[in-house]
This record gives sequence, C-alpha cells and structure tokens, in this order.
Amino acid sequence: MNTVVIAALSFVGFIVAYRTYGRWLGQKIFGLDPDARVPSEALRDDIDYVPTAREVVFGHHFTSIAGTGPIVGPAIAVFWGWLPALLWVLFGSIFVGAVHDFGALVLSMRNRGETIGEVAGRLIGPRARALFLAVLFFALMIVIGVFGLVIAVIFASYPQAVLSVWVEVPLALAVGWWVHEKGGGLLWPSLIALAVMYGCVWLGAYHMPISMPAVEALGAFGSPVVLWTGVLLVYCFVASVLPVWVLLQPRDYINSHQLLLVLGLLVLGLFVAGATGAADMSAAPAIATDVPADAPPIWPFLFITIACGACSGFHSLVSSGTSSKQISCEPDARAIGYGSMLLEGALAVVVICACCAGLGMGVDGPGGERLTGRAAWETKYQAEIRPVLDADGAPVLLNGVAKTTGGWANHKLPQKIGAFVEGGANFIHALGVPLKLAIALIAVLVASFAATTLDTSTRLQRYIVQEIARSVRVTPLTGTYAATGVAVLTGGAVALFPGPGGPGTGGLVLWPLFGATNQLLAGLALLVLTFYLWRRELPVWIAAIPAALMIVLPGWAMVHQIVTDFWPNRKWLLLTFGLLIEGLQIWMIVEAALIFPRVRGVLEEPAEPLPS
Repeated sequence: MNTVVIAALSFVGFIVAYRTYGRWLGQKIFGLDPDARVPSEALRDDIDYVPTAREVVFGHHFTSIAGTGPIVGPAIAVFWGWLPALLWVLFGSIFVGAVHDFGALVLSMRNRGETIGEVAGRLIGPRARALFLAVLFFALMIVIGVFGLVIAVIFASYPQAVLSVWVEVPLALAVGWWVHEKGGGLLWPSLIALAVMYGCVWLGAYHMPISMPAVEALGAFGSPVVLWTGVLLVYCFVASVLPVWVLLQPRDYINSHQLLLVLGLLVLGLFVAGATGAADMSAAPAIATDVPADAPPIWPFLFITIACGACSGFHSLVSSGTSSKQISCEPDARAIGYGSMLLEGALAVVVICACCAGLGMGVDGPGGERLTGRAAWETKYQAEIRPVLDADGAPVLLNGVAKTTGGWANHKLPQKIGAFVEGGANFIHALGVPLKLAIALIAVLVASFAATTLDTSTRLQRYIVQEIARSVRVTPLTGTYAATGVAVLTGGAVALFPGPGGPGTGGLVLWPLFGATNQLLAGLALLVLTFYLWRRELPVWIAAIPAALMIVLPGWAMVHQIVTDFWPNRKWLLLTFGLLIEGLQIWMIVEAALIFPRVRGVLEEPAEPLPS
C-alpha cells in the first residue's frame, strides 16, 4: 500500500480527533475552567510546583511520555505485520491512550498535583492507594531499567550520537539559568542551543564519535553497554534531584524542538520517497504469515508490545507526577494531555512506516551487499532457526522438545532500534541529506528522548518511594536523596538483568514484562478515572471500556508469559515480578468491585483545599 496515503490519512485522523473528541472531553466531561486555581500557583515552591507556559509544559510532557516507547514498541510489533500495528496505534491513541493521559492529568490537577495512586485512595479506598503505589513502584523500576538499557545500547551501537546527547546537558543548564535567574526569554536561547546540538551531531558523525572501551577486568560487567548504563544512572540521580527549572524543563523544551524538526524531516522524506515510489509498505507483510513458532501470539501481545504510541500506563505517572504541578491554566490540559498523546501516535505511525517502507529502501546485508525491498526488511525481522547442540553434537532438549536459537529469540534490542534508525535515515536521505549524517540524527533523537524519560521516571519513582515511606513510617526514605538512591539502585538492578549474552543484554526479554506491567497500570489508572466519573454521574463508558480492555489483555498476556515461559524456563526473577504484579492488580480490582455499586453520585472525600 502507498506509504503517503497511510501517513496522510493517519495524520488527518489525529487532527480531527483532537478537534472533536478531545474538545468534547475537555468541555462536556471535565469542564475545564480557565479561572480555576491550579496547584502550580497555590503550592508554588519553584522546585516541583512551578507555574509554566503551556508550550514549555507541552515540551516536557511530550518528550517525557515519548521516550523510546513509541519507537521500540512499533519497531518490534511490525514483526507480525504493519497493518495490525497501525490499527492499534490509530484507534488506541484516540480512544484509549489520549483519554487515559488527559484524565490522569485532570484528576491530579484537581487533587493538589498528587499522583494517580494518591487519588485512587480517595476515589476507591485506602487499600487501593497502597496497592496502586506498590504497582507504581514495580512499574517504574522496570521503566528505569529498560530505558536506561535502551540508551546504553544506542551509545554502544551508534557512538556518533554520544557527543550531541551529552552536550545538551550544559546547554540546558545555561538556558535554565538564563530564563529563571535572569528573567530572559526562552525561545531564542533554546533554538541557539538546538543549533549547537546539531553542530555536535555533525561533529559526532564525521570527526568525534565517542566509544566506551570495554574493561576486561570487570568481566561481563565491563561491556560498553553495562558501563554506559552505570554512567546514565549516576546522571539521572543528579538530574532528578535538581529543581525542575534547572535541567528538566529547558532540556525537554530543547528536545521538543529537536523532535519536531526531525519528525518534520521524517514526514517530508516519507512523502518524497513515497511519492517517487522509492518507499512502499509492500517491503513488509501487511499481516505476517511466516512468524516463527517460538514467537508470542499476536493476540494479546500486540497490545502490550505497542504501549507508548497507543496507550501507556507510564503516561499517567507523568501526567500526575510532574506535568500537573506545572500547568498554569486548566484549559491547557487538553493540549498537554490529549494532544501530546496524539502527537506520540503520529510518531508511532512514522516509526511503522520507517521500519517497513523506509527499511525497504536499502540496508547493508551480512556480506556488505546492498539489499532492498523484502530482503532488506528480513535482515531485521527474520532469523534462521537452528537447533542448540551439546558438547557431543546432540540436540539439547527442553521439556522434551529440541531447544532452538534464532527466530523470535534471536530478535535483539539493537536490531529493533536499528530498524528504525536505518529506515528513518533512508527517509531523510531522500531529501538529499548524507546517509551518515541522517543516521546520526535519528540515533541522537532516540537517545535524547530516552534520556528525558529516564530522568522523569527517576523523579517520579522518588515521589512514589517517599509516599510509601510516609505510609509505613520509614522516615529515612522520605528524604529526597535516600528515595532517589532507592529509585536508581532498583532500576539499575533491572537494567543489568542478564539476557542470553550476560548482564545488559536482557532488553528484549524484559520488554514483554515491561509492556504487560505498563498496560496493567494503564488499566488501573482508567479504573480510577471511571470512579471519578461514576461518582459525579458523568458518562463512564469513555473510561470504563478502555479500562476493561487494558485490564483483560495485559492480564492475559502476563498469565501467558508466566505459564509458557517464566515458570517452565525457570526465569525466577521474571516469574516473581509477574506473579506479584498480577496479584496486586487482582486485589485492587476486587476492592473496586466491592465498592463500585455503592458510590454512584457520592462524591469522595475532597483533598485538602488549595491555599488561597
């Protein structure tokens, strides 16, 4: 099918949805009030609560929710074909994900900027609050681990991206100081910083690629991926304890410009390549029929593989953890909550096109030959299945069946990231940009947004650890530095989960667990939104139907993984995570079911009033 038609219809659909369904939600369901007092003003502390212009909060929110999720998820999911992935992104983002993000933002904004877990305590019950906080803790631990690993993989695979990503940190510090301390404008300094950053992209591509040397003395823990992961965790500890205006806001604003610029180049390149016939979706199957037998079934795993880009529980944490503390006017919530999710959906559509039509424009084969079309796509999405042999050459049996390597098991995280990087670079190359520079641009894009998500996730985990510590009266962990230390150490342990190649190679193994946990969290956040509407006698179907979808499908996927993979293959850590998260979810659903019939039209106990 023509790539241009797919992209154009998708973008038009998102615009129409924002101006119709999104407007209806804002006006008729949430009743956004421009005169309402917001937490950023009433609780202002210039650390977490900072009233901020809509475009800056939009930049922070979008870059935090986007990260690598709408890149890695769709890049994996086209393994089953591009059509199912595209349909889930389109309908999921409009009717599920955007409602989830928008609703979580409004609920938090009207409850002193509290996290969705705290809000759940008043809407459902005290035990629901404790259960939700526990789910949030485990979900964020996995997010920090997976996204830290993704950036490390990018740095190790594309050293040309390293310089530009790290240069962005002092640039953001300078912009933050200029705006907050000197009262200067934000737009021009951020554009200048963006120009410097792209100058460093050129330097990194042609003159200064930075590689992390392996440290043999550390054994498996001395690989470049593991060492980069350690450096990133130290960075996110420091970044997440700073006031938001110092680094988080200016860096995210710079990143928002970067994304819009590169996304614009990708879309323009897509249209040029598609119009000239250079790129076509026929390079990949619309629905794959030759999926390896060891691959998970498309139903329900499509819906957890693509989380960000369609619906992601992590977004409720950003909405209720940082963005709600910065919004200066209630009506801004529609653009920030609903609009950001639709833009993320548009990014996911571009990723799907890049991993299919873009990849089909040409990649280097195993022997250095240039491959195009289906042959190019198969270099990333097909792998020969081979039996695993013991020392005597006999097949190794697992549960009575010959163990194999290749197929789905051979689909490593760098392959999937590389599919987007190379496919997207082909689109930009169609505009006349040198391919080497185009690859560097895409690699920097992926790493920068993963870093944004990593920083925000660590800050959010700090809030959760502090809330849990206050609940169980563990005073030492209520402090900023101790709570952040717990967030970094637990996330680092997940990041170094050993995959087939040792520590730091378990990214694709962890992704289904991350996806299921993330989507279960989305279902619980939508459940809280359902209670908010039910208590006010507002239409609940807008949240209840998506909540049911996001509870049943991820729960099914988690049980499938536990029964077919974690238990028989003795993956004890994953099994523990899976059982714990599934149990917490079931418990919270039972709590909600018991109270649901009794609370229609009964308003919850209000949060402490905002100071005047």
